[in-house]
Amino acid sequence: MDDEAKQLTELLATDLDGGFTELVRIHAQVVHLFLLRVTGSAAEADDLGQDTFLRAYTALRGYSGDRRRALLPRAWLLTIAANVWRNHVRTSVRRPVSAMRVEDAEDLWSDGRPGPEERAATAEDRGRLVSALSQLPEIYRVPVVLRHVMGLSYGEMAQVQGCPVGTAKAQVSRGLGHLRRLLEPQEAVRKDVAM
Repeated sequence: MDDEAKQLTELLATDLDGGFTELVRIHAQVVHLFLLRVTGSAAEADDLGQDTFLRAYTALRGYSGDRRRALLPRAWLLTIAANVWRNHVRTSVRRPVSAMRVEDAEDLWSDGRPGPEERAATAEDRGRLVSALSQLPEIYRVPVVLRHVMGLSYGEMAQVQGCPVGTAKAQVSRGLGHLRRLLEPQEAVRKDVAM
């Protein structure tokens, strides 16, 4: 745990309200970015982010000071965010609503940090990558976003996903394989046209 995380958990242990304010200040952008990447909608990411922090505060109120000190704040919050998103998906299946298409939201996804979209050479490539990412099943989309967009280590990913490290690695590998397969047919067509 780095010094900033230690200071934050100590503050949470001694002053919950002040510590929670600092927790939100430090990690709100990370939680929002994760939710934006998995939902494809800024409005949904905002709503789910608020729900994430509400659940986090409620949980922290029930924790002892020692348990608050032992937290790994980023991984803990992303675990809550992933669970909030999964609950939202389950609810949405039962009560579908119209939403913005992922392709229409691709411009909202840029946060200035290098990620898969910055590696794409053109806007067309970026759009294809965003579209392919949205086609991945949840079991692969979440791990790919956590690893390659959020930059979590495999250990942090395993904690967020509630699985062994080996499983987290396998999910990322399989997710990247699916992304390659989704993108390959378009690459073959582009090469044929160029010849």
